[in-house]
Amino acid sequence: MVYFLIRDSDCIKMYVLYAGFAELKLIAQNSVSGPDPNTNARLASIISSAKRVGFPKASIEAAIARGQGISSSKTELESVTIEALLPPSVAVVIDCQTDNKSRTLQDVRLIIKEHDGTVTPTSYLFTKAGKLVFQSKEGINAEMALEAILDFGVIDAFEEEGRIVILTEPNETSRVLEVLESQFELQIGSSDIIWTPNQDTMVTCAEETAFQNYTHFLDEIQGVSDVQAVHTNAMWKIT
Repeated sequence: MVYFLIRDSDCIKMYVLYAGFAELKLIAQNSVSGPDPNTNARLASIISSAKRVGFPKASIEAAIARGQGISSSKTELESVTIEALLPPSVAVVIDCQTDNKSRTLQDVRLIIKEHDGTVTPTSYLFTKAGKLVFQSKEGINAEMALEAILDFGVIDAFEEEGRIVILTEPNETSRVLEVLESQFELQIGSSDIIWTPNQDTMVTCAEETAFQNYTHFLDEIQGVSDVQAVHTNAMWKIT
């Protein structure tokens, strides 16, 4: 999960807030391959990496539980989406899973307000999509995968760092996964439902003060255990 992107004349740098990223990855892997690290090698690897950087054991366990749709206390979770606008006109969509909707709404809305944001509809600036990331396999590329799933609501197919990435209609995610696994024996790396910003609504921002406010917002919002992902239409250009 990339929270923000800085571009300069020399390079493109992606900054990931590791705690939120690690938790999201745990949930993604858990939902695809199961919650037991003894039988889910990728989940075991992510847990090991999280422990090395000091990610709390309780947070790891909570993330694994949330991948099963329950809280660490075994309470069933409810999905909540909160939309907001932050300075300077940066749209965010915040996905949460909670056992207490009122508490989550209160916590997230307070953080938004403290960072001069407004809770308002922004999802129309994004496209909701299922995102499947497959491990690389010799002789198989994104174009071949796309041809096999053209009839399943595919939005896009491309390659990223050697892996095949498929964006599809959310309700077609499982079918696309089944087709590609059976036809090409591709190994799934992660499966998520994401909000991808529409290209014509992307916002390029270069204000240092707004950038600092935004990063502080992310620091606080990822501290809310119910928050699963933060999606934005902003590209920060800081020189």
